[in-house]
Amino acid sequence: MSFSDSSQPAAPGGCGTPISSKPYGANVDTAKADATYPAGPTNSTASASGPKPSWLKVRAPGGENYVRIREMLGELKLATVCQEARCPNIGECWNGGTATFMLMGEVCTRGCRFCAVKTGNPRGRIDNDEPEKVGYAIAKMGLEYVVITSVDRDDLPDQGAGHFARTIRTIRAGDPHLIIEVLTPDFRGQRELIQLIVEAKPHVFAQNIETVERLTRRVRDPRAGYRQTLGVLQTVKEIDPTRFTKSSIMLGLGEADEEVVQTLRDLRSVGCDVVTFGQYLQPTKRHLKVESFVTPEKFAEWETTARDLGFLYVASGPLVRSSYRAGEFFMKGMIEKGLSPEQVRRN
Repeated sequence: MSFSDSSQPAAPGGCGTPISSKPYGANVDTAKADATYPAGPTNSTASASGPKPSWLKVRAPGGENYVRIREMLGELKLATVCQEARCPNIGECWNGGTATFMLMGEVCTRGCRFCAVKTGNPRGRIDNDEPEKVGYAIAKMGLEYVVITSVDRDDLPDQGAGHFARTIRTIRAGDPHLIIEVLTPDFRGQRELIQLIVEAKPHVFAQNIETVERLTRRVRDPRAGYRQTLGVLQTVKEIDPTRFTKSSIMLGLGEADEEVVQTLRDLRSVGCDVVTFGQYLQPTKRHLKVESFVTPEKFAEWETTARDLGFLYVASGPLVRSSYRAGEFFMKGMIEKGLSPEQVRRN
């Protein structure tokens, strides 16, 4: 039995599975938004100067199915966040019917200081057959829930929105029953580009806030912004209120509890339905350092806080990335019942 350190954060926003995250019902009283939240136990963080805590150890991926999928993706020259970010949960997700595909190559035009994906200028290069290749891979993998993300492509006239939307439509045509979640770039907040994605009808639209407002300039590329992310989520709800929206927060970057609560309130103010919390882990020495390792007990507290603020689903744990097996325990059930976010809240 072999184990590995989870030393790379998923990118952009990423995917992954928490050690423990239980689904719960949606009977949430949004009036609790002004409640007083506990500061947390005295052991809510561990020192970032020593070795990684035991709760960040996971089983190394392996098995016949894992090897088969890895080889197939290599032949098709497809990128998955699972591989690019060296996600520690890759084996469990691939064997459990979930995967996160990264469109438009492996080079991002932005340079966030937390992300392991390569930064550069792809000079307009794009694989026009990629939507079909992704659809083929999904069919071979036997997936039930797929997450589609991409690098930022500021080098393209539409920032890749058209390619992204065509991929969604291709996947839907190939398997109408497959649940599709998208984790998109911010498209600089341009409404017409966001609309292209929404009109392709993914079931879940994710856009990651990543960190609290005070730390955003230090953590994210200057072209990305806290308010811009909120604007994307708000625009999605304005275009189609029946889409589930989602965001993710990394902890351990030096944020204060009250700042995290404010971030949650800001996300709820634009109608965000789902939030995930995970531990930031430094990819390389040139990336931002970890300020603290947050304990599983503290992550459990953040789950309760987010539930009380009205989020329909929360995944919170040290190894959570923005897609905890795409939140399938909760999201899949609601979507298969044909329920909209507001219908879930009323039930």
